Amino acid sequence: MNSIVPTPIARQPWRMLFPLFILVGFGAAVLFSAAGGSMSPYADSHLIRFGVFFVMATIMTLFNRDFVRLMTYPVYAIVLILLVGVEAMGAIGGGSQRWLEVGPIRIQPSELMKPVLVLALAKYYDLLPPGMVRNWRALIPAGVLIGMPMALVLMQPDLGTSLALAFGGVVIMFLAGLPMLWFGGAIAAAAVAVPLAYNFALQPYQQRRIDTLFDPESDPLGAGYHITQSKIAIGSGGITGKGFNDGTQSQLNYLPEPHTDFVFATMAEEWGLVGGIVVIGIFAIIMRWGWKVAMKAQDRFSRLLAAGMVATIFFYVAVNLLMVMGFAPVVGIPLPFMSHGGSSMMTNMICIGTLMMVNRWNSQKPSSGLS
Repeated sequence: MNSIVPTPIARQPWRMLFPLFILVGFGAAVLFSAAGGSMSPYADSHLIRFGVFFVMATIMTLFNRDFVRLMTYPVYAIVLILLVGVEAMGAIGGGSQRWLEVGPIRIQPSELMKPVLVLALAKYYDLLPPGMVRNWRALIPAGVLIGMPMALVLMQPDLGTSLALAFGGVVIMFLAGLPMLWFGGAIAAAAVAVPLAYNFALQPYQQRRIDTLFDPESDPLGAGYHITQSKIAIGSGGITGKGFNDGTQSQLNYLPEPHTDFVFATMAEEWGLVGGIVVIGIFAIIMRWGWKVAMKAQDRFSRLLAAGMVATIFFYVAVNLLMVMGFAPVVGIPLPFMSHGGSSMMTNMICIGTLMMVNRWNSQKPSSGLS
């Protein structure tokens, strides 16, 4: 086999890559349908972006532990500065100030911060002596690493991304071995803080999203429109769907954002329950592979880094599916590898590239620099 297939190709994690390619291709088919049976403007750019970021992910596998550790905090600082730059001169779109524009390049630093925060916390807890896990030093500095980007993202405002940052941070803290009592206290504090945040911290449109979650029919043509139409699309698909390119909700423009946040509803209308199970099954395969990579990691840094990347992908998938089915507020979280959007594709491919990198570390001895 090795004489036929070149070694660099043969050693790739094809058990994860094949399902990933299928998912991206399926996503392109759904985007083709969302555009009314046209590759432009969604499906073609979706595939191009995946190709570009897949090359990036492949290059990431060349980095080794020492190089990644060395660059961790400088990269965190750079992305944090970019977030500050968003507040100072960021581009406004959809009522939010989330992007930096330099010529033709448009970047959303908050998306970059999701994997970068995981990287920073993995290094912090790797450097922390095991005996200090129950000390204040295990909590406060890490809390600062999480709190600074969260505060900047909330100012944009972007509740969904801030929750994603919090989720990734909490997962790393949990896996690092912080006392369960601390998490219990945090849950109790959150229960007290939620009503306060609802009344004093959330924007009016964010409050309406939460209200709509519990009673979308109260305003079916206003705040509840997205969820109501998404449920109709998913439910009308039945077991096998209406057929490829035959979804009425998306084709007749009843379903808002059929190519981004509600791409799963577009898919479910045309492919039904069977299509939904296939999509969820592929995500399960990818994340199961990622978790195995984390469990096989040779050191604490690699293990926390890989597990944090799996948690980041999981957050995207779980929140998006809950959102389109009416079990979570509409917070603008796209479905990985299927939704149209460069920032989301970039973030999730960084996660995939990191997992591929750690998988490579697992198969060889540590070395320095680039290899």
